[in-house]
Amino acid sequence: MEFELWGQIPYEVCEEQQLKFVDEIAKGTRESTVVFCSHPPVVTLGRSTKPQDVGTWAGATFQVRRGGRATYHGPDQLVAYFLVNLNKPPLEIKIKDIFGLLRFIETSSIQLLNLYGLHARGKTLDPQLPSGTIDPNLNDTGVWVSEKKIASVGIAVRKWVSYHGIALNLYQSDLAFQGIQPCGFESQVMTNLEKELGRKVSSTEVINNWMSILKK
Repeated sequence: MEFELWGQIPYEVCEEQQLKFVDEIAKGTRESTVVFCSHPPVVTLGRSTKPQDVGTWAGATFQVRRGGRATYHGPDQLVAYFLVNLNKPPLEIKIKDIFGLLRFIETSSIQLLNLYGLHARGKTLDPQLPSGTIDPNLNDTGVWVSEKKIASVGIAVRKWVSYHGIALNLYQSDLAFQGIQPCGFESQVMTNLEKELGRKVSSTEVINNWMSILKK
């Protein structure tokens, strides 16, 4: 497993670079890679987005291939993109096990939040789904602290290589999630690490802790 830090990058540029990596991983010229980055404010529209999900949001929007509904990305988040060869997964998952990858992504972020004293939990998708499929109506996947959602998860798969991943809310922002229904929920359901801890933690520290968990 390799790691890359892309800093703050426009969403459309990141999408293009992810697809380039996906092709390289599928050809065997690149190892599975986790990318850490953030984006300027944008609302991304997943495959299950409904008209009511984007209300008064007046900023940029971007149609994406991942599962799930509309959500916000911004500089107050840390995004981890999991570009994983599911034919030869380097992680603790079975071959072509999309459900297993989603659970691995959730679990790694839960372990990360545990380091900061937060009791987090994931939402479990139906493990009886046929291998290689995700029910697009199961929008609860993600990571929660009490009844508040702190991270959103959504992936896509191309040539049995995954891309997209998880967006962890780091900092309080007046812009974040305003004017939309993130993943079908009211915006008030969202929380962030700063709010839960009562202090800011640097994104560099969070990335280093997350990489340490993924390297185990």
